[in-house]
Amino acid sequence: MTELDELYQEHREPTPPPHPRILSLANQKGGVGKTTTAINLGTALAAIGERVLIVDLDPQGNASTGLGIDRRNRNCSTYDVLIGEAPLRDAVVATAVPRLHIASSTMDLSGLELELGTTPGRAFRLRDAIAALNKNAAPDTDYTYVLIDCPPSLNLLTVNAMAASDAILVPLQCEFFALEGLSQLLQTVEQVRSTLNPSLSIHGIVLTMFDSRNNLSNQVVADVRQFMGSKVYDTMIPRNVRISEAPSYGKPVLVYDLKCVGSEAYLKLATEVIQRERELRH
Repeated sequence: MTELDELYQEHREPTPPPHPRILSLANQKGGVGKTTTAINLGTALAAIGERVLIVDLDPQGNASTGLGIDRRNRNCSTYDVLIGEAPLRDAVVATAVPRLHIASSTMDLSGLELELGTTPGRAFRLRDAIAALNKNAAPDTDYTYVLIDCPPSLNLLTVNAMAASDAILVPLQCEFFALEGLSQLLQTVEQVRSTLNPSLSIHGIVLTMFDSRNNLSNQVVADVRQFMGSKVYDTMIPRNVRISEAPSYGKPVLVYDLKCVGSEAYLKLATEVIQRERELRH
């Protein structure tokens, strides 16, 4: 039994929700840790017993690469799903992590906005694809969480993700312009809520690349907590070389080095996400 399996035995809970909870990881700024958080939060949720699907909506496909999915093996991708040529289940492949699957992306996604043009319902392509996901699925193959890794822009792909989601999880780097980018994202969430998805909410903001020795990092944490209050998760993801190394091996950091501070932080974040989910449900 691996260490991740032991975590599963410790945390496993019966009675999963009947429909998957859909969370988008979004921020129009690049390099803030969206993909890293999607991969490692997904792994941590799977480790504590959830059945997780990561939907890679970034044309760069880093979430797929970071989970060891070779580009040559992406015969059916999220692009095929969004243009209506394949159901989402056809794009799903298993990863090396038990209970964690991914729908991979390809560079074809970068042309999707031009391709769909003014097609009616183009903002709901992903929502409709996910709605069909758990239909006729065996009880042990349905998903309890869907995590959508958005591209670093507020384009049609991100709007599709927000229109399909129950909530947005915002990774925010501890750097000088963090709050500036956050206010723009919050405006977009509000626009999507008022026009496409009235039930959309901000699940939480996770501060990434935190360095306690850096005065700027500490100031950003104080500012974001003052601005967003309880929406900011208690858990912060530290700067950690093991987190940076893991994707080059096609592994989440929890598989690459379970004992490092980065892995411990993502396990804490997963526990906090589940706790918020329980509070929302009750």
